Parts: sequence; structure tokens; C-alpha cells
Amino acid sequence: MRIAIVGGGNFGTAIGNIVAANGHQTSLWMRDLDQVNETLRHGENVRYLPGHPLEKLLVPTNDLEEAVAEAEIVFVTVPSSGFLDICKNLAPFIRNSDLMVSGTKGIEPQGFRLMSQLMSQYTTAEHVGVLSGPNFAEEIAEQQYTGTVLASKSEELKQSVQDVLRSETFRVYLSQDTFGVELGGALKNIYAIICGMAVGLEVGQNTIGMIVTRSLAEMSRFAVSMGANPYTFLGLSGVGDLMVTCTSPLSRNYQLGYKIAQGMSFEDASDELGKLAEGANTLAQVYEKSRELEVYMPLAAGLHQILFSKEKTGLIFRALMERIEESDVEFAEPSYWSGGS
Repeated sequence: MRIAIVGGGNFGTAIGNIVAANGHQTSLWMRDLDQVNETLRHGENVRYLPGHPLEKLLVPTNDLEEAVAEAEIVFVTVPSSGFLDICKNLAPFIRNSDLMVSGTKGIEPQGFRLMSQLMSQYTTAEHVGVLSGPNFAEEIAEQQYTGTVLASKSEELKQSVQDVLRSETFRVYLSQDTFGVELGGALKNIYAIICGMAVGLEVGQNTIGMIVTRSLAEMSRFAVSMGANPYTFLGLSGVGDLMVTCTSPLSRNYQLGYKIAQGMSFEDASDELGKLAEGANTLAQVYEKSRELEVYMPLAAGLHQILFSKEKTGLIFRALMERIEESDVEFAEPSYWSGGS
């Protein structure tokens, strides 16, 4: 089976190595020709995943048509800011029978669309899915034990993709809730910024525990308002991804929050990281959508004021404490399941 990975970052490279190690001829598309030549010269993606040699069947290329023309499965792993343009560029080369999988966590601001929706809207692929979970690329490449969730309505896609990602250290679980899995991956980046900020402010462990659990409540509350299943957030793409991203310095979103808590401005912290963390982009979209849907999200609202209205970092804790909560786990309450208010 021929596979294409569209996106030559660390995650795309790590996934490409797994697929190629399973004996599949795999193209790794990179936007930058210099990166392609550099990767071919060194035998590894020295720019984004140094120290991990490419499998022999994983071949970098700068030619998008060449990468996907014969591919039966196409993984798209470019940043969310460029996902729409890539879908448009891919459209002429994608067949109805192709299996398309997004490995990107984010939200397209034009119309509040998720990556799977963009693939369905701009290409003719009839089988679309998403891959999401606590998946730091560096640890995948190091063959640390890792689990992920593959969500799709297509049984053919789930079976085929699960097979090509077969690995002793990378476990793929299946889900039907594409929307919930995808929202979990996008939303948790917001709360990773908050947790990094909390650690930078040297708060206690009680506070961290409260932030993480209330973050999960906000994520699931918002996702349910968009039609997702709240139980999805109890799995790898929800609490699993949230826990890893909120506690690890490997997360750019966590680093962003930490730097701001140490006194850096949002702009300076972003510049030092080299690129805007996905959580900041997602926050802007989710904040506006939550106001439109009237979803109570005090942590997200507080962070929005800190990043975009220059409020002090302590606001995040005041926002969390100012309202009396009626329940801890709201979706477990009888009123929720009986349809009561």
C-alpha cells in the first residue's frame, strides 16, 4: 500500500516512520525544498525531529502531486493555519476512494470548522478520519509506549489505518465520535497555556488539580454544545491528551503560559518560541463561539483577557472562583440524562 504524509514536521515524520517500518512505500511532503534536500543529505529530519533516522521506505519530496498521486491513504499533518490551503491544493489529486486522515489539532477561523470538515468540503474523499491523543512526536520516535485515537464514520478507513500504524509501542484505539475526538485535541491547547502559567506562578498542587479537572469540564461542556459525546472526553483524546499537554514542558502551549507568568508579554513569548502556539489561535475562536452559544467557560474567558486585553495573570484564578458551582461532574447528574435543566 502506498501512503502519503502531507506535512514534514515532527509528528508527520514520526507517523511516517511507523508506516514505512511496516513495509509501506511512503512519501513525506515538505513545503520547503531546502528542508527536503537537508533531510535527504542527513537521512533524518534535522529541522523538526533530529536524532531519528528515516526509514528506507520514507521518502521526502517537495512535489505535492508526486506525493499523493498513487497514495491510498493520505495523512495531513500541517499546522491548522495552513490546513485550508493544503486541502485546496490537494483537491485535484485526491480520488473518491482515498482515505484521508487529519493529524492536526486546531480550528479554522472561517466558519469555525474542524480539519475533518475542511477535508470533506474541499476534496472528494469519501472516507475521512482524525488521529488525536497524548502524542508528543519525540516520544513516539523514541518508541515510548503511546496510545492514540482514530475516529471516523468509515469502517474501511479505521481498519486500514489501524493496520498501517501497527506497532509494538504505538496503540491505535477506534472511535465513531469524530467531532468529539477532534475538539478534544484542539481545546486542550487552551488549557495547557493556563497550566503553564500556573506553574510559572508557583501555585500549589491543589490548584493544578482543580485547573486540570475544571478544564476538562469546560472542554466537555463546550463540545456537547457542538454535538459531541461527553464520554469521549474520558478517553485518550480528552483527559489523556489534556493531562500530558498540561503537565509537560514539551508542549509549546505550556511553555507559552510559563513564559507569560514569568513576566514576558504574549508577543515576546510567542517570538521566543519561534511560532504561535496552537492554543492561542484556538482560544480566539472558542471564546467567540462560547459567547455565541452562551457556554460558561471562565478559564477560557480569563485567559482571553490576559492574552488579548493585557489583564494580569491572577485574573485566571479569580475567574475560576467567582461563581458557585452546582455540581462537580455535570454530565453525571440525573437532570442531564433525563433532559432536565
